[in-house]
Amino acid sequence: MQAKGRVIILMMDSFGIGGAEDAASFGDEGANTFLHIAENYKNLKVPNLKKLGLLEAAKASCGKAAPTDEAAAPDFDLPSKYGYMEEVSKGKDTSSGHWEMAGVPVTFNWGYFKPEYPSFPADLIEDICKEAGIKGILGNKAASGTVIINELGEEHIKTGLPICYTSADSVFQIAAHEKYFGLDNLYRLCETAFKHLKPYNIARVIARPFEGEKAGEFKRTKNRHDYSVKPPAKTVLDYMKDEGGQVISVGKISDIFAAQGITRAVKASGLKELWDVTLDEVKSAPKGSIVFTNFVDFDMTWGHRRDIKGYAEGLEYFDSRLKELAALLQEDDIVFITADHGCDPSYKGSDHTREHVPVIMFGKNVKPGFIGARESFSDIAATIADYFKLKPFDKAKSFL
Repeated sequence: MQAKGRVIILMMDSFGIGGAEDAASFGDEGANTFLHIAENYKNLKVPNLKKLGLLEAAKASCGKAAPTDEAAAPDFDLPSKYGYMEEVSKGKDTSSGHWEMAGVPVTFNWGYFKPEYPSFPADLIEDICKEAGIKGILGNKAASGTVIINELGEEHIKTGLPICYTSADSVFQIAAHEKYFGLDNLYRLCETAFKHLKPYNIARVIARPFEGEKAGEFKRTKNRHDYSVKPPAKTVLDYMKDEGGQVISVGKISDIFAAQGITRAVKASGLKELWDVTLDEVKSAPKGSIVFTNFVDFDMTWGHRRDIKGYAEGLEYFDSRLKELAALLQEDDIVFITADHGCDPSYKGSDHTREHVPVIMFGKNVKPGFIGARESFSDIAATIADYFKLKPFDKAKSFL
C-alpha cells in the first residue's frame, strides 16, 4: 500500500440523480430523486455541490437541469471530477449498492418476503420463537418502521411480544422497546432470527429499538443494529485493511459490511451528529486511511417517508457542512460524494427507486473534469485501489 493521503467517502444514502436504464423493470420508470426535489422545493441552495459538479452530472444523467438557487455562492474552490454511475447489481437495496461501490457487485438474487400479512412463513416464526423463548410476534407484514411502532407499540409493551416486519428490501426487522423489552434481549433475538434466516437468503436482520410510553410519542433510538450477511468476495476495504491501512466507518457502514474490512467503527445517527463525527475522524485519521460515512437520514427519514421538504432541507444542510471538511483536507486527500440507490420522495409507494447515482471526487490535487457515465459503482473501488496501489478490480475502471 502507498500511504500518500486519506480517502473520505460521503455516502448520501438514496440520493439518486436520474432513472437508470432498467428502471422500468423495477417499476420505477420516471423516478428522479434530485430533480423532483429541486422542482418541488423552490430555490434549493446547494452551491458547494453545484460548484463540485453535481448539477452537470445530474443533467448528463437525465437530460434535464435541476433548478436551484442561482444566487447562492460556494464556500470553497477545490478541483473536482464528476459524473454519474450505473448499478450492475440485481437489486436496488442498501447492501447491493454499498458492496458494489466497494468492488463487489451483487450478481445473485436476494430473498424477499411478501408484503401482505402474514409476510413470514409460519415454520420460520415458530423456530425463532421456540429458540428465543417467546410466545409469538406482532406485525408480520411489510410496513414503515415509524408507522408500525405507533400502531403496535402499546400492545408490544402490554404483551412483551416483539414487532416483526419487512419492506420491499431483503430484510427482517424487529422493533422492541428499550426499557420494557430490553436492548440486550432485542439484540439476542435478532441474532437468533439471523441464524434461522440463512436458508431464505435475506440480506439483513435489523434491530429497531424505540422508546416512549404511548402511541404518538414512540420514537426510534440511535441503538439500531444491522445483522448483515458478509459480502461474497473481498472488497477494497478488506484489501486496505490487509495492507495495514485504517478503515474507519461512521454510522451504519460497519453493519452493512458485517464488520469485514473495518478497523474502527464509530456509532452516530442524525445528519448533524454524522457530520460532527465524520469531521472529528478526519481530523485524527492518519495517512493511509479511509473514512467512510453513511448519511442515512436522506433515505430513512425523508426518502422512505416521502418528505420532499425534509429531504431538501437535509441537502442544504449537507452542502453547508462541506466547507468544514474542505478546510481539513491535507495535500493529497481525496473525497468522494456518492449514493447507493435512489428513493424519490415524490414517487409512488415508499420503496427505493432504481436510479443513477452521482460520483464526485474532489481534493487539492484532483485533476478536474467530467468523467461521464460509469458502468458500475465499482469504479469507486477501482479508483481507491489505484490511489493506494492496492489489488486492482478486473471489471471496474479507475478514474483517478
